[in-house]
Amino acid sequence: MILAHQKMRLGKMPKIGESYKFEDDNLIIKNTHDANEMLKDVEHARQHSDNSFGSDYKHVGNVDMALLSVWLKEAGVSWSDTGAVKEVLKRKLMSNEFAKLRVWEGTY
Repeated sequence: MILAHQKMRLGKMPKIGESYKFEDDNLIIKNTHDANEMLKDVEHARQHSDNSFGSDYKHVGNVDMALLSVWLKEAGVSWSDTGAVKEVLKRKLMSNEFAKLRVWEGTY
């Protein structure tokens, strides 16, 4: 389910800041994003998704690409390795740390 305001912003969390600094011989780039829209999307999906028992379609959760890219970088996984991407996404969504991103509370 793609929400109307998601289409307008193309699934990207709004960037609210970017800073640069040098440490030794490395350039450190820090990007800051606003996750409020993503959390609003999750709440809307919880209220309007048909995740009833026996349904063929399950809306498991909402994760913006900016957050997913951070998770993949932490795990050392390439975007092209779709199996590993699915595992990283599943592991993160099932963790208690990111429970607010889950729409469906079942198991898979």
